Amino acid sequence: MSVVEPGQGPATLVGRVRSILLQPGRTWEEIDPEPATIGGLYRSYVLPLALIPAVCGLIGPLVFGYRGLFGFHFRPAFTWVVAAQVSGLVVTLIGVYVLALIIDLLAPSFQGQRNQVQAFKVAAYSGTAAWVAGVFQILPALGFLSILGLYSFYLLYKGLPRLMKTPQEKAVPYTAVVVIAAAVIGAVAMMILGPLTRIGQGPASMHANRGEVTMPGGARVDLGQLEAASKRAQAAAESIQSGQGGEATDPSRLKAYLPATIAGYGRTELTASSGGVGGVNGSQAVGTYTRGDGRFTLTVTDLGAAGALTAMAGAFNLESSSESEGRYEKVGEVDGRMTTEEYDTGARRGEYSVLVADRFLVQAEGEGVSIEELKAAVRSVGFSQLEQLAQGD
Repeated sequence: MSVVEPGQGPATLVGRVRSILLQPGRTWEEIDPEPATIGGLYRSYVLPLALIPAVCGLIGPLVFGYRGLFGFHFRPAFTWVVAAQVSGLVVTLIGVYVLALIIDLLAPSFQGQRNQVQAFKVAAYSGTAAWVAGVFQILPALGFLSILGLYSFYLLYKGLPRLMKTPQEKAVPYTAVVVIAAAVIGAVAMMILGPLTRIGQGPASMHANRGEVTMPGGARVDLGQLEAASKRAQAAAESIQSGQGGEATDPSRLKAYLPATIAGYGRTELTASSGGVGGVNGSQAVGTYTRGDGRFTLTVTDLGAAGALTAMAGAFNLESSSESEGRYEKVGEVDGRMTTEEYDTGARRGEYSVLVADRFLVQAEGEGVSIEELKAAVRSVGFSQLEQLAQGD
């Protein structure tokens, strides 16, 4: 019987963890034909391992507290730690399921075969390293060792072609696109932590309907949009892999998009730069503007071929807002463009950014300024001109 079915003992679980970490190739071959159910995977594998970082993340801060510079030390409130770990565990369990949906949905794009259970196996077992590495959270000083959990990306790379029946040459772009999707899932997870911890709102739920997956807090994954975005992401990943990611806009050309004056603020400095590595090229122009005690920077960044990967975010319909003690943060679409807004009223400090044509990031950040002035600075760049530039290339 498979390790993922109910009734398996701890020794079997420990053995599977050891084998997937030390002998991933052979272990994926064993996992491939194993009979399994999603419920069985959750009960016998995902939940026990996901509890490791949750429990260690609970014990560590409460027993040892946090230490900072100059001997600074504090222990967080018990209720805060419990709420954070419980909500984090719930989001992890939901994230595994959503990741499996994505793996299954994208399989045909990489010449693979759709199979929901096989996709869930990949999502569940590839997370092993990340969950086991969570043990380091029991001692906050060793928390940085959790980075060893990045080995899960290698497990994902080894498991995708085997279980989803994709050609080996498609393993790298398939993994790259799934990793990007996983990163977006992480962003969505952060946005829904608040609703999950509120009392009286009922249990968390997730369901699929008319091509959408609805998650707690109202976040939605548009599967049709995700599939379309995945094709662009696949092309981008393959071009990056081949080292032919394409050239980014000449940085001197980006300078022209930064006005000499904006709402009474004069430009006092103007810089531009470009670079690339591994087939990923980008460029940037930065202007500094001042007026009295007010100061902000306006930046236009060309993400190049990697910008196609940002289209994945649109499929997740990211939208969130929070406000506390005169400070607020907002994330969502404004006029069809992904937009982030953050402002501290007391300090008169903030940031406003807009993603244009899934390629150009326009951002204004400063202090001693109003949020409206930052918005005006971003709009002064001219979104339509950047969209035309993207189409022209």
